Amino acid sequence: MPVLHNRISNEALRERMLAETEPRTTISFYKYFTIADPKATRDALWQTLTALDVFGRIYLAHEGINAQISVPQSKFEAFRAALYAFDPALDGLRLNIALDDDGKSFWVLRMKVRDRIVADGIEDPNFDASNVGDYLKAAEVNAMLDDPDAVFIDMRNHYEYEVGHFENALEIPADTFREQLPKAVEMMQDHKDKKIVMYCTGGIRCEKASAWMRHNGFNKVWHIEGGIIEYARRAREQGLPVRFIGKNFVFDERMGERISDDVISHCHQCGAPCDSHTNCKNDGCHLLFIQCPRCAEKFNGCCSELCAEESVLPEEEQRRRRAGRENGNKIFNKSRGRLNTKLGIPDPE
Repeated sequence: MPVLHNRISNEALRERMLAETEPRTTISFYKYFTIADPKATRDALWQTLTALDVFGRIYLAHEGINAQISVPQSKFEAFRAALYAFDPALDGLRLNIALDDDGKSFWVLRMKVRDRIVADGIEDPNFDASNVGDYLKAAEVNAMLDDPDAVFIDMRNHYEYEVGHFENALEIPADTFREQLPKAVEMMQDHKDKKIVMYCTGGIRCEKASAWMRHNGFNKVWHIEGGIIEYARRAREQGLPVRFIGKNFVFDERMGERISDDVISHCHQCGAPCDSHTNCKNDGCHLLFIQCPRCAEKFNGCCSELCAEESVLPEEEQRRRRAGRENGNKIFNKSRGRLNTKLGIPDPE
């Protein structure tokens, strides 16, 4: 039986990736389709992709697949052929190719089986995730942005919206996708006559959100094909104005793709214009926040003076301080409230 997981340390794997000389292409894709045995599918696909030196993060569930990966450029065509041949449902699947890519987005392949490929909290047995809104291509997106009867709804988290979004897009004030779904329905109850356009990073969240809106009685619902990534790529290829402002947050080592030159957010420590996310270097925190180069130097890559002081203590003392202390989401903290509390910023009324 072949080994179906990694046995090398993260540090060694990362160093190996950084030493690679061949460029890699970063890709994201998803598909809602029925997978009868996600575990067996995971194991078979792991072997296929490992043979092609694919790195990244892939989730599988009975409802489908969600992936963010990197592929050596010389093996891209072989990867695409293998993926399309793996299951008839994946044949011809759209692959979202990263826009601002240094090829260093991932250093290991991790594949997990989950209950859902996107945690949505939906328990209604009558919900049909395939009854989605209509797709919008790049030119249609721009036309809809100029339509006074259209409302663009951003189905991403606050820290994503903060650094970039479509012009006049509505932010849903919730920390998670499962909280956003009912909130979006609630906020649009008095606007059922409006054209609703939903979008997200690569399409997976807004596609399900469009189906949820239709399930709740909204008939004029669209979502952007391939999300922000595909929209920006197609708009540039077709010589269209790119109407997304700022940076598109991505869930890998890059933490962002530059879409426009506009910097619409600010350093969370000094308020200077900045849209570079980082995780606090204190192992007892790892809060995700925006930090300018000046503050990164001042606070040694940490979110506060307390974390800066703690980060340079002996490891044993750091562990002693962390013992029993609540340490939330260590990678991508979604809570604006926790961010404000940590940085001493009052919550808006």
